[in-house]
Amino acid sequence: MEGPQRRALILGAGGAVLLLAVLFVVVGVDRVVDALAAADPALVGVTAGLGLCWLAAWSLMLRAVLGALDVEMSVWTAFLVYSGAAFANNVTPFGQAGGEPVAAALISKVGEARYETGLVGIASVDVLNVVPSVSLVFLGVGSYAATTAVGERVEFAVASAVALIAAIVTTIAFVWRYRVAVVDRVPGAIGPFLGRFDRFDAETIETGLADRLGNFFADIERVGTDRTRLLGIVALSLVGWLFQAAALTAAFAAVGHPISPLIPIFVVPLSYVAGATPLPGGLGGIEAALVGLLVPTTGVAASAITAAVLVFRGAVYWLPMLIGGASASALGVRVLE
Repeated sequence: MEGPQRRALILGAGGAVLLLAVLFVVVGVDRVVDALAAADPALVGVTAGLGLCWLAAWSLMLRAVLGALDVEMSVWTAFLVYSGAAFANNVTPFGQAGGEPVAAALISKVGEARYETGLVGIASVDVLNVVPSVSLVFLGVGSYAATTAVGERVEFAVASAVALIAAIVTTIAFVWRYRVAVVDRVPGAIGPFLGRFDRFDAETIETGLADRLGNFFADIERVGTDRTRLLGIVALSLVGWLFQAAALTAAFAAVGHPISPLIPIFVVPLSYVAGATPLPGGLGGIEAALVGLLVPTTGVAASAITAAVLVFRGAVYWLPMLIGGASASALGVRVLE
């Protein structure tokens, strides 16, 4: 890992630790520890199992996307590869944006595919996950609002999520609309700049980058044209989100405070907005966002909510970290160097 990357990781990890520390101080460390100590081990195990089901569902998403790109993987290999990709996302700042290059390298090595094909594969999974998440947010908030007044905190979170998603979708649409111009002009702009360094040849860089960009857009088009497969991929994404919502519901039951399953349906995807921060995998930010959203919507004590969130994040963050780290190492790809 190079100097700037190492500094970014250290700063991100430091920020995550600081956020978690502030959260614990505000809520009360002793009360959170007591709630965790009293948690039902069986239901904690159920939460972990649901977390694994989420990981399996999204690994099948990746397998289906790569199948559209003629990259074949077994179900087990796809699970290991996606776990490794999740590990990369969780240890790099800015979540998916930081981990996708590593995930693409992992896919290209295991699937014996071009790097840009691997990048299209993991990027497609991340982008397609937005569709059901937005649907769940509006469906969940709408159903919740039908029986309970929606607080300002939830309204702000929904507005922030919509604004961020709109910005991402607009950027993607703009780049896709002018993809020919991107392929034609970007290599010519970057090549001469890198060519100033003795070890780079401007013409070689321009040719190589143009080929990679062309292949990248061609692969995206291949994924989008198979409508039946695309529908199945989005359905797997929806299943994965529902498994995460079920895991959070189980986590609350584990700490002795059952809540309506409807609340996690919109709270979980909303909290992932905090993943678009310079924190490794959104660590600290997502926990704080979850607590901030669940306090006004559940009526449960903040200490019990924090304990439930920690159980939930253990299932969807730390467990995939362990599996993904071992997978990346076994598959021969270094995420941290």
